[in-house]
Amino acid sequence: MTKLQRPSFWLTLVLLLALGLSACAPPAAPMPAPADIVTQPTAPAPASTMSQSRPNVVYDLPDLGGRVISAAMANDYTPLQYIDPATGEAVGWEYDAVTEICARLNCVVEWNNTSWDAMLAAISAGQFDIGMDGITITEERAQQVDFSIPYMTSQQFMLVRVDEDRFTTTAEFAADPDLLIGAQPGTTGFYTAVYDILDGDEANPRIKLFETFGASVQALISGDVDMVLVDAASGRGYIGANPDRLKIVGDAIKSENFGFIYPKGSDLVAPFDAAIDSMQQDGYLNHLNVKWFFLYDPNR
Repeated sequence: MTKLQRPSFWLTLVLLLALGLSACAPPAAPMPAPADIVTQPTAPAPASTMSQSRPNVVYDLPDLGGRVISAAMANDYTPLQYIDPATGEAVGWEYDAVTEICARLNCVVEWNNTSWDAMLAAISAGQFDIGMDGITITEERAQQVDFSIPYMTSQQFMLVRVDEDRFTTTAEFAADPDLLIGAQPGTTGFYTAVYDILDGDEANPRIKLFETFGASVQALISGDVDMVLVDAASGRGYIGANPDRLKIVGDAIKSENFGFIYPKGSDLVAPFDAAIDSMQQDGYLNHLNVKWFFLYDPNR
């Protein structure tokens, strides 16, 4: 595993200020690192050992009093969340982000693995407190769940094999009836393929569906499909893992914002939004972007 990159000057300054100001505050319960959290839920610490009050003196964030937060993820969206092939551990940008959010809000994360297909319905039904999987904020989904403020803005591109030379634009792709798209049903990539590239027919045989996004990328590598739509963030991860097999072609097709999802009316939306905003202010989100997108090493 590679070491965490050194944080920015401003992040270092803010952290030093936090240490100085929090000297009189009750100590926080230690948070588990993402590498310690694999596919089994993390058992909450005994009540007697949890911090009863740990106000964040830098940003005046809410104190959740050691509350256990059940989080759902699919572990299928490199490098936001995935199983590290070298260690078998569940890791990624979103694991680090939510762990940091709970460190700032005084909560404990209980990780739960589920499928992308079941996630929105499970969150909507209140089965979990929060869901994450590089979920694009859309009006349609907002009718079923509540969204956080955006934690990331990304753009969709065409991911192809490294030797692809038949097309570089969506128009060229659409004009060749022999070219196939790999997609995961119910994702924004699927709907972009249908409505922004092809003819608007969701049953178009040129779209080959796969249970997971990772499976569609593997189908691209093996030659079963010719293109997969990918956001810029995840595209960096897959290209980093397969530099001699994959590349991006063409211009960005569209932009999208990612957010965490909650059951409708959740009281976690406001405190999580406040924590996300604080992480944007002090540079922690940028630190995660550098760690997971620009310094991504598939062999770590």
